[in-house]
Amino acid sequence: MPSVGRAKVLAYRTVANQLHERVDTDPGDLAVLDLGVPNVPAGTARQALAARTSRFDGDLAMVWSTRGARHLHRRADLPGLVAALWPVSDADAEARFGSKQIPDGGKLGIGAFRATAEAFAAVVKGPTSKGDASRGVSDLVPEALTYHCGPCKATHIAGSVFQQAGLAGGVQLDEAAATSVLLPIDDPPPVPEGPGDPSGLIRAYLRLLGPATPSDVAKYLGTTVTAIKPAWPDGLAEVSVDGRKTWIPEECLADLLDAGPVRGVRLLPASDPFLQARDRGVLTPQKEREREVWRVLGNPGALLVDGDLAGSWRAKVAGKRLAVTVSAWGPLRAPVRAAIDEEAQRAAAARGIPTAEVTVERGDT
Repeated sequence: MPSVGRAKVLAYRTVANQLHERVDTDPGDLAVLDLGVPNVPAGTARQALAARTSRFDGDLAMVWSTRGARHLHRRADLPGLVAALWPVSDADAEARFGSKQIPDGGKLGIGAFRATAEAFAAVVKGPTSKGDASRGVSDLVPEALTYHCGPCKATHIAGSVFQQAGLAGGVQLDEAAATSVLLPIDDPPPVPEGPGDPSGLIRAYLRLLGPATPSDVAKYLGTTVTAIKPAWPDGLAEVSVDGRKTWIPEECLADLLDAGPVRGVRLLPASDPFLQARDRGVLTPQKEREREVWRVLGNPGALLVDGDLAGSWRAKVAGKRLAVTVSAWGPLRAPVRAAIDEEAQRAAAARGIPTAEVTVERGDT
């Protein structure tokens, strides 16, 4: 079994995620679209694309995707994505939406996803607010999937199953809307009849964020190792990462073993695909840094310098400028500091803001 260390893994992932050089290509050609680009909080998906390409066009759709979170995906990929996100078994379904709000809902297994998807198809016929969709879907699904909400004195479907079944119900999100507005997908694929097949998503995770373990992948998908075991793909190579047994697609092994130092600076938004890896100890082995980047609420973005995390950053709109504050974890060389200014301008442009102003704390030189 080949053995590699943290530095080589990060170098490989930086290149796999196309963060080593910015390309002039349709965003839909970016490799990270194989998994989808998270949009939490709103607007960060476009910032993630801007970290990789200088173009903003492309036929992309905003949908509730992995774990029910908002993601940008290629519109052409949506039919396959429905099958990839559909549970492989009743146990998988229960693991994905299990909630104390609906203690009996898990017993419905895949039936919970099917009933919710069919309700979406019946309710969302045109632009529909999330609230109206929730009320309409709640009225059509089994009672076991709903709970009584004290503050608003109404019965709601649990958000975990609601958002994870939306895509299968033919629903997309209006990316430009200030609030959550649902739209029907033109010619949506049918609700799956049988079990799902996440093997393609698993391979994409291992290709972009590997080498990784089944536990890493299960956490990313929001399920359990036991549930996804039947879908674990063939054609994988075992790799030891600092003594930890992991897997990567066989066709990617040579690139991993040959990975060398990378150069470049990026301001990664809070939900950038690079930060979705579940082995956070590889991304930053210092626990205090890990707690700084991945918080219970309100994650900052991350400063990536030469393929390694070197700080965090936040931004707020101040008039016609984006005020960016970078907290560096050490001294920054003058070229890195200049590159941060350039990246901040790109982050502002991705949000439609004319200019950015950068403040670097602690390690500024």
